[in-house]
Amino acid sequence: MSQPYEQLKLENQLCFPLYACARKITNLYTPVLKPLGLTYTQYIVFMVLWEREKVSVGELGKVLHLDAGTLTPLLKNLEKSGYVTRERMKEDERVTLVCITEKGDALKEECKDIPAKIGSACTGLNAKDAKELFRILSKLLG
Repeated sequence: MSQPYEQLKLENQLCFPLYACARKITNLYTPVLKPLGLTYTQYIVFMVLWEREKVSVGELGKVLHLDAGTLTPLLKNLEKSGYVTRERMKEDERVTLVCITEKGDALKEECKDIPAKIGSACTGLNAKDAKELFRILSKLLG
């Protein structure tokens, strides 16, 4: 078998360590979120709603880099559970607003320690490196 092209070696792919790290970090959330009945994607939706209280589905998708096909069933489930409401905007009925309910807002108290728990599980990365990694990844997303 011939030597593969250098550009096709896994060790030369930026995408692979990004993919593997994203999976590893997201998996750290599972045992923390499962007792709350939340998935990681639901959790990040809550993070936006705790900050803004009301947001359009389009804006939520933009902030979280998620499409409507992912968000719509997730939001329907959160609405069934009483965590959010969805309503058409009066000025433009094409726009759906997602609003956090009191029950959804109360969940914030149960989630307040999650970032510290996950941060402590990410050993080998000091605060300075974490901040720099965040900056670089944000630049890639931008």
